[in-house]
Amino acid sequence: MNDAAATTNGDSKGIVPALRAIAAGSPAVAKGTLSPRVVLQFDHASRIYQPHENLGVRYRIEGIDDEKVRAVERSAVWYTEGKGEEDLESHFFERLFGQDAVNAAVPNGSFAIVLPSSPLSYEGVIVKVRWCVRVRIFFEGGKDFVSEHVFEIGQIPPARNRREPLA
Repeated sequence: MNDAAATTNGDSKGIVPALRAIAAGSPAVAKGTLSPRVVLQFDHASRIYQPHENLGVRYRIEGIDDEKVRAVERSAVWYTEGKGEEDLESHFFERLFGQDAVNAAVPNGSFAIVLPSSPLSYEGVIVKVRWCVRVRIFFEGGKDFVSEHVFEIGQIPPARNRREPLA
């Protein structure tokens, strides 16, 4: 592995706690000192993919002004929402650091991955499984910013509550 990037494909138990912390909120946003924005475009306008399909994204980072970026993380993760314990797993994780790698990823970047066979996106009554692409920016001053963009794998119809009348 070179000093400019660390990449993991598959389950990355080591980054799950870090991703969970990201989901709770970004210090850069909370303090209101930065107002970055990540504009992300999926290669499928519908944002619906099938298992084992290629997912490609392009992004543009705006509003960082004169802030110096020290690292960029790009990932594809799935997480659960609902009753019980929530899960979070990484399918793809890449951290770019070092001036050359950061310059190549800011303000524009792209990446492509092959999606796994599971879990499929699911909109259940008790639990939901969601997939997203995340772009996280680390600034020299110690602040960070994260942007999350949801997509779907598979096309499982949403679950209905038993109390809902059948159509």
